[in-house]
Amino acid sequence: MRSFGRRRFSKLLRNHPLTTAHQLFSCFPFRAIHQQRDNIMTDNSTKFRYSAVTGYFVQDDIETDWSNTTTTLPGLGLIDQEYETDKDFDPKREKTQWERFIHFLEYLKKRDAGKAIYKLIYATRHGQGYHNKKESEVGTPAWDEHWAHLDGDGKTTWFDSNLTELGQGQARDLNTFWRTSSAELRLPLPESHYASPLTRCLETCQLSFEGLTLPSGEPAPFNPVIKELLREVLGVHSCDRRRTRSYIEKTFPGFIIEDGLSEKDLLWKPDVRETREEHAVRATKLLDELFGNDPATVISWAVHCGTIIALYMSTGHKVICVRPGSVVPVLVKGEIVDSLDCACNKL
Repeated sequence: MRSFGRRRFSKLLRNHPLTTAHQLFSCFPFRAIHQQRDNIMTDNSTKFRYSAVTGYFVQDDIETDWSNTTTTLPGLGLIDQEYETDKDFDPKREKTQWERFIHFLEYLKKRDAGKAIYKLIYATRHGQGYHNKKESEVGTPAWDEHWAHLDGDGKTTWFDSNLTELGQGQARDLNTFWRTSSAELRLPLPESHYASPLTRCLETCQLSFEGLTLPSGEPAPFNPVIKELLREVLGVHSCDRRRTRSYIEKTFPGFIIEDGLSEKDLLWKPDVRETREEHAVRATKLLDELFGNDPATVISWAVHCGTIIALYMSTGHKVICVRPGSVVPVLVKGEIVDSLDCACNKL
């Protein structure tokens, strides 16, 4: 699904007693999700309260405006600033901004150990898919009312869309970005990779991260896990209906498929569209799984525009639109509300 069109956005405004885009995204959905997310428990009985930790990236201060979209920024938009740990770690300012930031993040983790967990999520929107291309050709109103309900137009298929040639190029450009940024800026590569099971996200993940090396020269870890919870808004649009598990296993053998992924898509309905609030609750469930079970600090998501919006909503971050083939960083704090046995706290 492409980013909201203005018509789709107007529908959202009509559904809520609010008058502006800023009010819609910064007030109602965030408040609603904050009320719901505290009631979700992880499998190991650890309960978290999530919030975006802002003030470190340029994207944290972009105004909520539907006419604005963001793309991959140099250094992922990390703001040049001093941290309280610089005095001891880098008194002569010889290290890169990213080295100092990661050291500061490690300090936060140790300071709040047993009380909170921090994860830096690189949220990548897939490159251009054939559904994006078709929507651009016909316009959002015609796409929503007609074309989005079809599997294709007789010349192109966008059911569980593949990347276009442009989309593949966007993903390869991200590979170059990661390679260059990790070498020159010491920007940390992801320790864990997660992807939506939809084809365009799997292709983007593979093209973006395959073959990277750490500054030491060792291969960067790349064992991507497919998570159903990372899917785009469910229902109605054929581009958001996934293919079979067998297809995924055959086409993407290097990916780890989570337990429980059904052979056929049991979540997509032709006549019911998931709401943004429901999607945000789904994103919170995914955060519960990752914060409760994955010890990695730096994590990548290969996902959709809607999934990134759901991440923003579930953490209280300002909602901004992300262009196809672009990545945004989100620093998330999971405050431990109740914990019996959190795997991440054992490290």
